[in-house]
Amino acid sequence: MIHPRIRILLLVPAVLFTLLYMVGVIIVATDDRSVETFDAQETKHEVIALFGASGTTGDGILKAALADPQIRKIHVITRRSTPRIEEGVASGKVQMALHMDYLDYSDIRELIANVDTVFWAIGISALGVDEETYGRIHVDFPLQFVQEWLDVNHQSDLSFHFISSSDISPDSDTMWVREKIRAEKALFGFADGSNLRVIAYRPDYIGPTKEQAHFGQNLLYWFFRPVGAAVKASEIGRAMLEVTARGGSMENGKKISTSGIVRYSDAYERRLTPTF
Repeated sequence: MIHPRIRILLLVPAVLFTLLYMVGVIIVATDDRSVETFDAQETKHEVIALFGASGTTGDGILKAALADPQIRKIHVITRRSTPRIEEGVASGKVQMALHMDYLDYSDIRELIANVDTVFWAIGISALGVDEETYGRIHVDFPLQFVQEWLDVNHQSDLSFHFISSSDISPDSDTMWVREKIRAEKALFGFADGSNLRVIAYRPDYIGPTKEQAHFGQNLLYWFFRPVGAAVKASEIGRAMLEVTARGGSMENGKKISTSGIVRYSDAYERRLTPTF
């Protein structure tokens, strides 16, 4: 039999956690802030490029882009195909380019010279990865791309939308946080004063698309969503499409958190399915 005092000690953390969780649920449920709906797109982007479509987030972005009636062509740059990519290729909306070296874009220079909007979802988990490898993928890959992109593309307004991470603190000593901060600073700084705008999306837990999610991922999503700490990968895609549509009103260096992603995704859906 458990001693009453031990039982109380065991129950207190559970009760406190439950109370804090319910407070979070109430705060999210009563937050009625929203992004103002645009009646029409400020800029029209019929052709986009997507990097990382074979991953969890990229799959959701591709799903959203395939469903967008205003997107005519999606250039998918990837190391491997997926059922979603193949579906897009079969529909005629996706043009896939197999690409292996993300520190050299010479073989797709002609492609990126004619694209003014890029969605970047390349990334890996920090678990079991050394700092050098993590930094190369999350900092060097995108920075090298935007440098080569600007060398060949001189359109007046280019936008680069990339997945960063949850609202990260610049004071953190955690390796992956340091590298994410370094990526943001490097990309924002490079774009400053140029014809390029870089937008960072900072989601917390990312729920895969319905087609990809397994039970455990769905469980995590439905646990974190009520407290505003989860977003669907396809919502990130819709948010990127909405931010893209708003053109120059979204300045270089903008950081969009989980709640912001949800709001821009909602604004996108309202714009495409207006109520009368």
